[in-house]
Amino acid sequence: MRKRSRRVPDCKYTAISIEDVRDVEEEKAVRAYRQALLAKDQLSPHYDDYHTLLRFLKARKFDLDETMQMWEDMLNWRKEYGVDTIVQDFVYDEYEEVQQCYPHGYHGVDKQGHPVYIERIGKTDPVKLMKITTVERFLKYHVQGFEKAFLEKFPACSIAAQRHIDRTITILDVQGLNWVSFGKVAHDLLMHIQKIDGDNYPETLHQMYIVNAGSGFKLLWSTAKGFLDPNTTAKIHVLGNRFHNELLDLEIIDPSQLPEFLGGICSCPNDGG
Repeated sequence: MRKRSRRVPDCKYTAISIEDVRDVEEEKAVRAYRQALLAKDQLSPHYDDYHTLLRFLKARKFDLDETMQMWEDMLNWRKEYGVDTIVQDFVYDEYEEVQQCYPHGYHGVDKQGHPVYIERIGKTDPVKLMKITTVERFLKYHVQGFEKAFLEKFPACSIAAQRHIDRTITILDVQGLNWVSFGKVAHDLLMHIQKIDGDNYPETLHQMYIVNAGSGFKLLWSTAKGFLDPNTTAKIHVLGNRFHNELLDLEIIDPSQLPEFLGGICSCPNDGG
């Protein structure tokens, strides 16, 4: 391993050092990948970033040809979907209403500085959700959220942690989830989201904790994980209703960064965090 330090320029008050630890072999692979992209004129300055290139390489297990194809598909998708201007162009007027039937959002950071993203899936009402919004609009809102994370949230977390941050901790609260009422529309929406994330924002999950999982969910998960990539399943932890001790005792997240309904001590507005 080789340790490098990179400074963030043009800060009005003070210079900030961001710790950047790189593996020598990974660095070689990134250099080769970068040269291949430059040769095909597929690397604009906007995407010319070591960690971005590394995430795509990891997603295709460092197979250069497969990674090149993934990158080309990503560029085409961004152009067709208008992603480069989606932060400015798209307005999700129904956001507050959507939150009422699909509570979700970022809340704090873990002890390593990764932003914590929480979804209360058990409180989701798919029928009501589809009356408020559409699949197409929700997917655009989701993509806009990822773009904002890379523009604002990850850089802010990196400065705060003084190390490079481009992944999240995700907590899915499945308490009260009814698979029967969840429905095909909600299932298809999740599949669309997973495909968008996997194809265009790879390797952005640090760890996922599924909490309040009952015996039925655990049985389903034990079957489903056999069809998933081992590297992905290693990041997903299915916990029961005594998850508080695991999250807090393992020193993953400080109690001050968790809302009360997840066993934390944050009681800020909006239903205790």
